[in-house]
Amino acid sequence: MHRRLIITLAATLLMLGTNIARATDYPTRPVTVIVPQTAGGTNDIVGRLIAQKLGEALAGSVVVENRPGAGGNIGTVYAAKAPKDGHTLLMTISSAQAINPAVYKNPGFDPVKDFTPLALVGAVPNVLVVNPAFPAKNLAEFLKLVKANPGKYPYASAGNGTLNHLLGEMLNSTAGVKLQHIPYKGVAPAMTDVIGGQVPMAFTSLPSVLQHLKAGRLIAIGVSSPARSPVLPDVPAIGEQVPGYSGTLWVGLFAARGTPPEIEARLQDAMKKVLAAPDTQEKLQAQGVELANATPAQFAALLQEDITRWARIVRESGATID
Repeated sequence: MHRRLIITLAATLLMLGTNIARATDYPTRPVTVIVPQTAGGTNDIVGRLIAQKLGEALAGSVVVENRPGAGGNIGTVYAAKAPKDGHTLLMTISSAQAINPAVYKNPGFDPVKDFTPLALVGAVPNVLVVNPAFPAKNLAEFLKLVKANPGKYPYASAGNGTLNHLLGEMLNSTAGVKLQHIPYKGVAPAMTDVIGGQVPMAFTSLPSVLQHLKAGRLIAIGVSSPARSPVLPDVPAIGEQVPGYSGTLWVGLFAARGTPPEIEARLQDAMKKVLAAPDTQEKLQAQGVELANATPAQFAALLQEDITRWARIVRESGATID
């Protein structure tokens, strides 16, 4: 009896020692952060900033690799199937992780079963922007104009089922308007046509459009967040005049489920330090990112809530992609 107890205790101590050593040695090679969107967008901007700081916190090399395509599914599937050793992570956004499973008949991944949430970086409002030639210059004028002209005005999006598509559908239902949706293959071509005047308006994330607003190439009508953005304090939240309207884009870091718990804990601790650093906060806030203060468990709950909420909106909109 005593001999079995000693053997069991020795095995437990050996395993504990192995796990501690594995966490202490990590990372043993460069860590790759998969960004499943193109360069220059919100997730890429945030991902590169976080990767630099995470590398410093881990005393190792952390690099960003863009793997765009299929609304984010290609890069997400790649991260899910990578070796479960913490050397391939996923920096993604809510539209890819929480909306795609409802839009695509076979996205190729399960957002809950295939990934462990490590850190919620923050939320980013989308902005309803119009070409400067558009007759309405503020939210009140905009709502009055589109209500009086149902079906007349189209809006551009990055594609069917994307967040900026569904934000338009949400406005149609909550404000009682009828905007026509024009899908593009990505944010960049959509914004090119809005700036050029081919399409009068679009919903787009704040970091990706901030430079155009500052240059006067576009006018901000309203933000999709529940409250105004500190970066655009004079631009109202759409919900101020359309009760119940709210939809933000969050950015977060995930590991493939099956990654050793001690490595997940190391990454969670490192991200906590990264997000608490004043210079990191300053840079993120300058991009319009509203910093989160959430535990991994709270992040997991937010993901589940968004999966349920956006699935309902997707059903109502009829958006689907094979």
